[in-house]
Amino acid sequence: MVKLNKIYTRTGDDGTTGLGSRERRVKNDLRVAAYGTIDETNACVGLARIHTGASHHDIDAMLAAIQNDLFDLGADLATPDTGAPLEYEPLRIVQSQVDRLERDIDALNANLDPLKSFILPGGTPAAAGLHLARTVSRRAERLMVELRAKPGEIVGDAAMRYINRLSDFLFVAARAVNDNGALDVLWVPGQNR
Repeated sequence: MVKLNKIYTRTGDDGTTGLGSRERRVKNDLRVAAYGTIDETNACVGLARIHTGASHHDIDAMLAAIQNDLFDLGADLATPDTGAPLEYEPLRIVQSQVDRLERDIDALNANLDPLKSFILPGGTPAAAGLHLARTVSRRAERLMVELRAKPGEIVGDAAMRYINRLSDFLFVAARAVNDNGALDVLWVPGQNR
């Protein structure tokens, strides 16, 4: 269980932060940027949920589970797998979390008409918020891919699958809250030439 007695510790005043492994890294380290962007994604999901709770209970429940998963993913990334023993079992994203996202994507997508054009982010406030969360999650994915490519940096396969599916889920959920696509704003190529 997490217990936070004091919010400020002054240990980061030198521009470093502690990882779950107790290693200290500079705050602009790629690993820190990756889990920081996961946190940003979570905040965007929270903002979108302001608009989903009253009218889209099923999607709001899915988003609540995702917010918890995003904390798991942040913990996963904040505890590098170095092979060295830790005093505790680190929290990792597991395949069942990816499987749940896939089931939710399939359930929401079953009610949507196929796309005939790309969609502009917008429509309802809930959809706009979900599109914002989608784009931030894509940035997190790019950072995770970059981190994984660095020698000595490990990002788990399930974590990579989860972040990839998350943006798919957020796209489909945005369409679902847009009256199952009826309120989607379609891109018209070259419209303003």
